Amino acid sequence: MKTIATYLGRPARENVEQAIEAARASESYHALLHLTAERAYERAELVDSGKVTGRLAGVPFIVKDNYLAFDGPTTAASHILENFVAPLQATVVERLEAEGAICIGKANLDSFAHGSSTENSAFGPTKNAIDPTKVAGGSSGGSAVAVALDIVPFALGSDTGGSIRQPASFNGVYGFKPTYGMTSRYGVVAMASSTDVMGCFANTAEDAELVTEIMAGEGTKNPTTLPDFFKPVSDVSPLKIGVISDFMTKDTDAGVRDRVNEYVERLKANGHTVENVELPLAKYTLAMYYIIVPAEVASNLARYDGVRYGNRSEEAQTIEELYGLSRDKGFVAESKRRIMIGNYVLSSGYFDAYYLKAQQARQKLIEQFDDLFSRYDVLVSPVTPTTAFGFGENTDDPMKMYLSDAMTVGVSLAGIPALSVPAGMSDGLPVGVQLIGQRKSDATLLALARSMEATS
Repeated sequence: MKTIATYLGRPARENVEQAIEAARASESYHALLHLTAERAYERAELVDSGKVTGRLAGVPFIVKDNYLAFDGPTTAASHILENFVAPLQATVVERLEAEGAICIGKANLDSFAHGSSTENSAFGPTKNAIDPTKVAGGSSGGSAVAVALDIVPFALGSDTGGSIRQPASFNGVYGFKPTYGMTSRYGVVAMASSTDVMGCFANTAEDAELVTEIMAGEGTKNPTTLPDFFKPVSDVSPLKIGVISDFMTKDTDAGVRDRVNEYVERLKANGHTVENVELPLAKYTLAMYYIIVPAEVASNLARYDGVRYGNRSEEAQTIEELYGLSRDKGFVAESKRRIMIGNYVLSSGYFDAYYLKAQQARQKLIEQFDDLFSRYDVLVSPVTPTTAFGFGENTDDPMKMYLSDAMTVGVSLAGIPALSVPAGMSDGLPVGVQLIGQRKSDATLLALARSMEATS
């Protein structure tokens, strides 16, 4: 298992060469869409010459291909952006590079981050790092697999409803979704603007903490970014922790529940108080999410019309055909589904019945989380109801696929931080435990995970 410390103090060019070699040796997993080798070697030269220094000097990393980054296209795993070359870099990528980190490539994802398996990529699926017959999870599947395969010690993903936490759980790595607004969204292709969060994957909680610290802080180009509040915590005193019982029912696989219960016993052994708690609106979070998020998806993707952004159809004879054909060929089926749902719930006569009601329920959900956090420091749940499933197993049933997000979307709607922590195996596949914190408690979550890691 490679960590950031593995690469520090070594020649940056050697680090880049090893990472690129590992990426090429793992091509069968299809974790990466593009290698940015030329620029990576240029950055390595700057580090080795002492012109660029920092806490991540010479450390290679990978970004999800919805992040704008130099040297290579930014496709969001879609045909409509297939040839798009970014004129700028995402704010969080710039911050990591300022500390000497070196981006070596762009990771595969569900197209426009629409999915939970990385099967919706326009360029083919990513295979699970532990069992290549299973899915990687999504939408940040490529980033999770790149870390799990030790191509790089950390990778960036985006999390709108679980897109970092779920693939982290499926591949046995750490996956952190910060508080909404803690990291800048500038330079990342938007999915749902009210829940999109930039986070990371790593092999240790300590590495996730360091990367998060560097990424965090107010971004002048993104007005929703919060002033920097992230301050690492050296140690955590005994905490009061609630286990969300709504997610520990027979609907969750027995092996997943067993690993969560084992982690809970370890929490108790480390001096923390643990109790079962209820989140009454948990059963409605998927309904809320799949009304609110498609509405924002439809709005954000309206710009890709074959005229202003993205590839345009060469077969079109009229403006109507230009719009229709460009979008039909540019978007995968899941993106089209979400656009149609979103436009429907925003349409006249349905806005009040669906979208407004969902937003009202979202506020009630936030209040329920606030009530729990008035009594508990951290909440615990599974990340997903199952371990990684097989290719094609859920693709013909969108509702079955959406159910894999049942334990993560509520956290996203509430805008609170959560961390997927590796918790062992079930039938040969990784299981993750979800640690959930109140708003701006990011440092506490990571410190808790770090302390548990040290005693494992």
